[in-house]
Amino acid sequence: MFGLGKPRSKFGKWVDKMGLNQNEIAIKSKVGRTTISNMCSDKNHIPKISTWVKVERALKSMGYNVKHDQFFDL
Repeated sequence: MFGLGKPRSKFGKWVDKMGLNQNEIAIKSKVGRTTISNMCSDKNHIPKISTWVKVERALKSMGYNVKHDQFFDL
């Protein structure tokens, strides 16, 4: 079961709901695992626009159409 007892941001909840792996997102987006982890767990974390663009492109290549305003106030 995903997210059991872990604090999650909107993005983290979405990642869990979709059954995605944070490590897979980090590898495909070429963003550090710590950054992806912070995006998933810290509700106050706002990634740089350049970081989000990398993550968004990786997610699109995996078949997910997401926008930053679903998760973050950039």
